[in-house]
Amino acid sequence: MKLTGISAAIVLCASAAIANPVTPGEVTYDEYGAVATSLSGAPGDPENGAAIMVNRGKGNCVACHAVTALNDAPFHGEVGPTLDGIGGYRTEEELRGIIANAKMMFEGTIMPAFYKTSGFIRPGDGYTGKAAKEEDLTPILSAQEIEDVVAFLMTLQDS
Repeated sequence: MKLTGISAAIVLCASAAIANPVTPGEVTYDEYGAVATSLSGAPGDPENGAAIMVNRGKGNCVACHAVTALNDAPFHGEVGPTLDGIGGYRTEEELRGIIANAKMMFEGTIMPAFYKTSGFIRPGDGYTGKAAKEEDLTPILSAQEIEDVVAFLMTLQDS
C-alpha cells in the first residue's frame, strides 16, 4: 500500500510540474544565457519542433537559418548561421536559452525572443497618437513549443 501511495504522489507531483510551466518572467538564465531546466517540465517532441521551425505563424526559423533536414520547406534564409549539426556543438541548455531570448547570450543579435513578454520598446497605438498599452505581450512560442524546438535541434548532429 505504501508503494502505491508513494507512486501516486510522484505522478501527482510530475503532473503539477507539467501543468505549471515556467512563465517568461520566471526564466533563469546563467551568466552565458543558457537555461538549465525545462520550461514545461515535459520532454520535447522533435516532430512538433520541426513543424514549428517551418510554420510562418510560429517559429519560422527557416526564414533566417538554413536547415538541410527541413529542405522540403521553401525559402531558407541566410541571415543567421546554418543549424546543420547544431545538436553536436550546443547543449540543450544553450539552445533553450537562445530560443527563449537570444539576447541573453548574444547581446547584439537580431534574433527575436520567442519566450519574452515584457521590456519591449513599443510604438504608439496605431495611428491614434495615443501611447501604447503597457500590458505584457503573449510570447511567440509556449514553454512546450520551446522544448519541442530544442528536441528537434538536438537531432541535428554532424554526420
